[in-house]
Amino acid sequence: MEYRIEHDSMGEVKVPADKLWAAQTQRSHENFEIGVNIETMPMEIIHAFGILKKAAAQANSKLRPEKMTAQKLSAIQTACDEIIAGKQNQNFPLVVWQTGSGTQSNMNANEVIANRGNQIAGEKILHPNDDVNMSQSSNDTFPTAMHIAAVLMLEDKLIPAVETLIATFKRLEEENEGIVKSGRTHLQDATPITFSQEISGWRSSLEKDVELIKRSIAPLCELALGGTAVGTGLNAPKGFGEVVAKEVENLTGKPFVTATNKFHSLTSKDEIVFAHGAIKALACDMMKIANDVRWLASGPRDGLGEIFIPENEPGSSIMPGKVNPTQCEAVTMVAVQVMGNDVAVGMAASQGNFELNVFMPVCIYNFLQSARLLAEAILSFNKNCAVGIKANKEKMHHNLHNSLMLVTALNPYIGYENAAKTAKKAFKDNISLKEACVELGFLTAEKFDEVFHPEQMV
Repeated sequence: MEYRIEHDSMGEVKVPADKLWAAQTQRSHENFEIGVNIETMPMEIIHAFGILKKAAAQANSKLRPEKMTAQKLSAIQTACDEIIAGKQNQNFPLVVWQTGSGTQSNMNANEVIANRGNQIAGEKILHPNDDVNMSQSSNDTFPTAMHIAAVLMLEDKLIPAVETLIATFKRLEEENEGIVKSGRTHLQDATPITFSQEISGWRSSLEKDVELIKRSIAPLCELALGGTAVGTGLNAPKGFGEVVAKEVENLTGKPFVTATNKFHSLTSKDEIVFAHGAIKALACDMMKIANDVRWLASGPRDGLGEIFIPENEPGSSIMPGKVNPTQCEAVTMVAVQVMGNDVAVGMAASQGNFELNVFMPVCIYNFLQSARLLAEAILSFNKNCAVGIKANKEKMHHNLHNSLMLVTALNPYIGYENAAKTAKKAFKDNISLKEACVELGFLTAEKFDEVFHPEQMV
């Protein structure tokens, strides 16, 4: 491999000749061989750095035109556009397990933008610290990248995925209107419910989750940029925070604003914790929905068997013909991962000491993984399972009329205790509720038929 020599304040460093990063990135690459090629800094953070570095250059060109010249601005903007488009992903090798402030990833961005910008300009006009990092600190850029990446992930990926599944459930509600089945509580038979009502519970849960996630986005739109090292804004021109936030808004189309208190925004991650709590709520509901679907589809002969789901792949290496609810299982595993991630996010957010939180990379790594996995799992579940759900009307009808909890309809006529006796006798003697009620002398056969209508109990 060919190398070139780069230098920083600590001296010279050998860097692969074909890479755009420089000395500080290389030092981190060598010093933190933890999770290499597996747990690298999420690309959503890298792309967010492209956005904020472009916005910062634009703000500096307005507030410090003598330093951020038109030529420098043009080179930085072009380099940032390449990063935003994912064209420079190979130049961001650093792992999550680095300094807790994300300093090396900030410098990775600075170095790549400076080197690529110099290539574009055809001369060395950009310095990673003096130009690309102008008016900034790692301590305010990394939390800014966290918020940008979080908002884009939630609004552009997670919420649309959930809304896709909501639309499927709405269609299934309409298609299954009027189909009455047995309800279940405590995994035991309960009073009747329509299948569309059951589906509406799934749909409404997801709608509530979207509402909660949307509520969590507004606090995430506050950006730390402008606080620099400790929140005082040292080395940033007056009004930089406001101008750069407006530039980020223009670049993303999202309502970003500067944080009102930079001392808070550098050391506290409560906005991330709050938003991840909403993500966890979604994971809890997806766990419940996926479990409902696989319970209802259990069988094909010895389970509930009340719905049919798509058969996507063989389910066993030893049992021929077996098909498993694999999409449901994938969703439930993702839900477990998200719940675990919530602990990591909360613990990381609790580690703010004095003027800076130093667990930011692991905090945003888990946050983005949760949102990404849920979005992709929901789309997969929708495409490969939910859209193909079909009611097994015959089995639903059989289970409904075989349920002893239909005796609840008799309460107004024979009382709770007599209804309980009827249900117990029917179960013990393996006879129908009608036979039990008549044998016990509580109602005549004609009166039973007059008052007993399961389909009207919904």
